[in-house]
Amino acid sequence: MVPADIELFSRGRTKARAYFCYLFSKNIPNRLPSLSKEMILPRLRKIKADLENCEGVYLLDARGIQVTSTYTGTKELPEDIGKIRADRAYYYRAVREERCTITDPYPSLITGNLTVTASVPIFSEIGDLIYVACLDMPFEEVLKITHMNTKDRAFARLFKLTYAVFAFSLMAISLLLFTHAIQDFFTLKIGLHILSIDAMFKATILLTLSLAIFDLAKTLIEEEVLGQHKEHNISGPHKTMVKFLGSIIIALSIEALMLVFKFAITDPNKLMNAMYIIGGVALLILSLAVYIKFTKSRYNRDDS
Repeated sequence: MVPADIELFSRGRTKARAYFCYLFSKNIPNRLPSLSKEMILPRLRKIKADLENCEGVYLLDARGIQVTSTYTGTKELPEDIGKIRADRAYYYRAVREERCTITDPYPSLITGNLTVTASVPIFSEIGDLIYVACLDMPFEEVLKITHMNTKDRAFARLFKLTYAVFAFSLMAISLLLFTHAIQDFFTLKIGLHILSIDAMFKATILLTLSLAIFDLAKTLIEEEVLGQHKEHNISGPHKTMVKFLGSIIIALSIEALMLVFKFAITDPNKLMNAMYIIGGVALLILSLAVYIKFTKSRYNRDDS
């Protein structure tokens, strides 16, 4: 396993979970009267038979205690009956979220290799938890499920190239703004002996805008071109949005501060205009906090 495999699994996790959820919903009875392990286990073993490389299947009760043997590809492990699995992610995530989930890769107790467990809670007709059905799949097999098809790869390359073109174009614009701001120090009488307030503010605005554009271009290159996802609590597209909005907030905050100083010196009657910008910045910060909260919550639900 290499870091690229983990990245591939992270990007295709939703697809893998959807695949296993489909298998469970198609084969495992749920929310029906008189459900028993004798009704569920044969169907769970049928899923294992349909999945050629499945490591094993088993059934837990509502307390997380294994109530059936672990059925592997070649043998049955009755010694697993009675083992407590309540501390395992495949149990408490399925119970907490009340839906099908898949775990992160972890060393298998059966083979010693990395495995991923898919699990689904099974409820009675009145909504009480009865069982949790579990299915272990080798990590390599799950990666095959997450692989993109030819059309997906073609569009992914196209999008990556497009992002690269836009990102480097933004960097070029940022460099031009930076160069123009530096030139202002020599052409608009900004120096130790001659000080032009208007020229200073113009240069500061250009530098701030240049920094914000450069930061956005850097984020696009890192995340959309190079695929370097440094954060794991917010999904890729949302991270770019958060980074961009953060750059805008920083730029506006600097501009508001500069206007406060400018109007305090030149025209105190216009200080209220600067306060309007500060109020807008505060509103943006509040909106961004709400956006991050809901985005993080949704990502955690989808990625569990």
